[in-house]
Formats: sequence, C-alpha cells, structure tokens
Amino acid sequence: MDHPRNPARERLAKGELALGVGIWLCRTVEIAKIMRNCGYDWLFLDLEHGMMSLDQCSQISVAALDAGIAPIVRVPAHQFDMASRALDGGAWGIVVPHVDTPEEAAEIAARLKFPPDGHRSSGGILPHFGYKEMKASDVAQAINAEILLVAMIETPRAVENAERIAAVPGIDALLIGTNDLTLEMGISGEFGHPSIVAAYDGVIAACRRHGKWPGMGGVGSEEYLRRYIGAGMRLILGGIDLPFLMASATQRAGTLRACL
Repeated sequence: MDHPRNPARERLAKGELALGVGIWLCRTVEIAKIMRNCGYDWLFLDLEHGMMSLDQCSQISVAALDAGIAPIVRVPAHQFDMASRALDGGAWGIVVPHVDTPEEAAEIAARLKFPPDGHRSSGGILPHFGYKEMKASDVAQAINAEILLVAMIETPRAVENAERIAAVPGIDALLIGTNDLTLEMGISGEFGHPSIVAAYDGVIAACRRHGKWPGMGGVGSEEYLRRYIGAGMRLILGGIDLPFLMASATQRAGTLRACL
C-alpha cells in the first residue's frame, strides 16, 4: 500500500539531519509553510510549555501535512489522552518529556502504537490520508511505520538509564533536553560541562547500539551545535519561534538606529 511519509523520519532514515523548530508563539496555520520554506523538516508543537490549544495544534498539524513538514507534538508528561488525540488530529509524532526509566518508555510505545505493536485505539478517518476511508489494519500498519515516538532525556537518572530506554521497542529517538538536564545537575547553562559531554556521548552510543536516533534541544551556541552534531546528534531542535522573532527584530532595530 502506498502511504504518506513523515518528512522528518525520511531525513533520519537517510542519515541526514532532521531540523525542527519550536512553535510557542504562533497559533495559525501559516507557520507550517513558513517554516518549511525556511528549511525545517518538522514543527515542535509544544503543548507542555506553549499556550496553544489542542484544537490549534490540530489545525497547524493538518496544514503541515499538506506543506510537507512533519508536525510533532510535545505533550505534558503522562498525558497519553492528549497524545493520542494529537495523533488523531494529524501529528506525525509525539515527544514525551521526563522519561526516566525503560518502563515509562515502554508505556509510551504501548499507548501510542496501534496493534499489534501497541494498544492505541482506532479513532476512525485520519488527516494523514486526506480523510480517505480505509481499512483499519492498513491504517495501523502505515501509521506505526511512520510516526516518531521520542523520549526526552532530562535528568541524571534518565542518562543512567539511556541504554535501557533506547532498547525499548517502539521508541524511535532519545532527545536530550539540555536546559533541564543542566538545571537538574546543578550546572545550569553549562553546555560544555564534562557531565553534559558525557551524557551526550552516552545517549549517542546507546542509540547507535539499538538502532535509534539521538536528538538534542536547548542548545543555541554554534560551537556546541557543531560539537554535538559532529558527535552524532541527528534529530535537532534548532530553536523556537519567539526567540527567532526577537533576535531578528532586535538586529533590524539596531541596524536602523545606526543609520542616523
């Protein structure tokens, strides 16, 4: 069966970088085409910290499907009802924060994969297929093959368990939330600290051994982006819409002030 593809997963499968952009400020569908045109592969639609509603998230997700950029949704920890609704609404993946143990990772796969890989309930006609009516088993097979389930590594305990988390069937990627990890370690903002370097090395190695993709977020410095991407990071959260807007607007204001 020919089925739609997840652009972020396609990049990763080729060994390329899958570049994501966090969506906190923008609440309308135009952002999908805008960020696709800017060169990004996936939208990080943030329902954990962002203020958008699930309805707005779904509208952006459907627009993203047509724009050729993957809508991937971060939900608050353990809110699997929200995660399954986001998937029904058009998401190509779910990011779950604060995954500390393999048991928590296994629950993610069990809740968000269709049978036989998990126990997600079938919600009927999906936007991924243009709302075409299809056989439930065909939908399950296609969606299971394309969605990305991402476990966030944000605590020392999660780093210690990275090997076991990466070994869980159905988990596709481990994404280090670097800001929270440095905060938990008492070294806030020290992205080059030996403990953070060791955490990155450990997660990357665990992902390689188990055929998963390592990911990173929270790092803005070009120096550390180059270091960690060079080490093997592939699922990259490159920034967030609000700081992007502020940085560009601030730069332009400075340029204009300097004209006088």
